[in-house]
Amino acid sequence: MSCQNKNMTTYAIGDLQGCAHEAQLLLDRIALVAGDDARILFVGDLINRGPESLMALRRMKALNESSGGRVDALLGNHDLHLIAVAGGAQRLSRSDTLDEILAAPDRDELIAWLRARPLAMFVDNHLLVHAGVAPQWDAAQTMALAGEVERMLQGDGWLDFLSQMYGNQPDRWDDSLTGIERLRCIVNALTRMRLCAPDGAMDFKHKESDTGPVGSDLLPWFDLPARRTQDVTVVFGHWSALGVVQRPNLVGLDSGCVWGGKLTAVCLDDRTLLQVDCPEYREHGGKQR
Repeated sequence: MSCQNKNMTTYAIGDLQGCAHEAQLLLDRIALVAGDDARILFVGDLINRGPESLMALRRMKALNESSGGRVDALLGNHDLHLIAVAGGAQRLSRSDTLDEILAAPDRDELIAWLRARPLAMFVDNHLLVHAGVAPQWDAAQTMALAGEVERMLQGDGWLDFLSQMYGNQPDRWDDSLTGIERLRCIVNALTRMRLCAPDGAMDFKHKESDTGPVGSDLLPWFDLPARRTQDVTVVFGHWSALGVVQRPNLVGLDSGCVWGGKLTAVCLDDRTLLQVDCPEYREHGGKQR
């Protein structure tokens, strides 16, 4: 998705994870500051772990459709997981809070809407993804590769793709990758990646820390020196251990809403923040509060 309206104020919002009440409070604050015509882009993980996943998903779908796309959302790993579970390609895990969506009378419409969401957006020199960008990719290649997965999700073979999507290999991008290995690597970079080895190999073992273990050579994906997206501003979520990150060419927005942190919006035009405090709906071990 690429947005071209230069006169529209744009906000990006971090991981929602079923915190529908807090999302509405934040949307109300944006409306007070920027009016009712601001472009609002969620960076994925609309659902799961929080208390109101069905409400959050219904509201997002309604806002997207009533606004003509002015309000939109990326796909995160939890959103992809819901699509896979709803299609019978994956089982629920014990920590999932998706039963209400799966039992809803409008579940098919909600899943169809999710399947049509993008995995990356390029907006006014900002590249929005859920988790990260492989260091070998520039912004144009990121958008093109995201499009490959989007076409698969929207095509007739989407269930077969989702049944093979899960897995950690290959853990490093190579332009010669083909088939499901190519698609899985794209999905993992865009929706799961946090730490990487210096050669760009993705690490999926260390999820709760903002750095690699002492003595390791693991780095946050955005600190790899050869990263080819340093000429644009990358906006991402997914990594609550980091909290809000603001650098000249980087914005991190997962401030741990569902874990008792905040739900954060950033105005991409001037980097001002709006935040809403959140109850601790979940402990990091997955225990529901």
